[in-house]
Amino acid sequence: MARVYNFSAGPSTLPESVLRIAADEMLDYQGSGQSVMEMSHRSKTYDAIIKECEALLREVMNIPSNYKVLFLQGGASSQFGMIPLNLMNGSGKADFNITGQWANKAYQESARYGEAHIVASSKDKTFSYIPAWKAEDFTEDADFVHICVNNTIYGTRFTELPETGNVPLIGDISSCALSEPIDVSKFGMLYAGAQKNMGPAGLTVVIIREDLIGNARDITPTMFNYKTHADNDSMFNTPPCYAIYICKLVLEWIKNEIGGLENMKEINEKKAAVLYDFLDSSEMFKGTVEKKDRSLMNVPFVTGNEELDAKFVKEAAAAGFINLKGHRSVGGMRASIYNAMPIEGVEKLVAFMKAFEENNK
Repeated sequence: MARVYNFSAGPSTLPESVLRIAADEMLDYQGSGQSVMEMSHRSKTYDAIIKECEALLREVMNIPSNYKVLFLQGGASSQFGMIPLNLMNGSGKADFNITGQWANKAYQESARYGEAHIVASSKDKTFSYIPAWKAEDFTEDADFVHICVNNTIYGTRFTELPETGNVPLIGDISSCALSEPIDVSKFGMLYAGAQKNMGPAGLTVVIIREDLIGNARDITPTMFNYKTHADNDSMFNTPPCYAIYICKLVLEWIKNEIGGLENMKEINEKKAAVLYDFLDSSEMFKGTVEKKDRSLMNVPFVTGNEELDAKFVKEAAAAGFINLKGHRSVGGMRASIYNAMPIEGVEKLVAFMKAFEENNK
C-alpha cells in the first residue's frame, strides 16, 4: 500500500529517510547485534546515542552553553505541573497569555500552586488571534511569564515575543520546535512534546537556563524536580530510549539533508503559502485565523457547513489525505503541515480541495 499524506496534529508524519534508516537498523543497530528498543540504557552504545542527540540539538538550535537539555517523559502536559513546582517559588506569582487550550491548561495547573494571572487572552474570538499586551500588563515580581508559541488547535503563533525584562519567559514549543530558528537566549525555558516535529510520542524535551534549576519546592516529587534530571544527564531512570534515537535521526535529517533551521523555515513558509493562498482565493473554504498570526504548522479551515465539512473529510481520507478533521473543540478541518510533510503533499491537497469545491457548488 502506498503511503498516505498524514496531516495529523500529532503524532505526526516523520521524514521517510528517517523511517528507512530506523527500519534498516531495527534488528541490528550499527553492528551491535540488537535493536535500540532492547539495549540497556546504561550501555556504552546507548550512551553515545543520547549524547549525540543532545549535541545535535544544541548545534541545530544554537543552544547557549548555560542551558541544560533534558530528555524527559510525561508529555508537555507534565510540564504544566513541573514548571510551577520548580519555578513558582519566589513571589509565587506567574503571568499567562491565553491563546488556546494548552496555554489555558498551563495556567490552570499553575493556579493550584500560586497566583496565576491572565494578562491577555484571545478567548473572545475563539482564539483566532494573538492578543497584544503591554509592559504595564505584567506582574512586576512574577516568577515567570508563560506563552504557547504555536497553538496547535487554533492555528496561531507568536511572531514577536513579549519583552519580559528580568522575568523568565517560558515557551511551549511543542508544535513548532525545529520548524524555524528561535533565539533560545530570550527564554528562561522552552519545552516540547516530541510528537510533532522532533520524533515519536513518548519524549519530552526541556531546554532550561541553569540558574532556574535547583529551587524546587520541598513537596516536589523526585521525578518532577529538574535538578534530578540535570544532575544525571537525563539518565536518572530509564529514558524514552527509542524516541530519543529517532529524535537523533530527525536532527541528522535537518542538519544534513535540509541544511539547518533557516532552510527549514524557508521550506515551511513556501508550504504554508500554498495552502493559505488557496484559502484566501476560495469561495468555499475559509481560514479561521487572522492573517498576521497564522501558524506555519497548523492550518484550520471551514466551509461554513458542518455536513459539507464531514463530506470533505471523508472524501479526502479516501483519496489518501488523512487526519484532516479539526479538533473536537472547534470542528471544521485542520491541516498540520509539519517539517516532514513534503510540499508535494500540500500541493496535492490543494488540488483535491479545488476539485471538491468544483464538484460541490
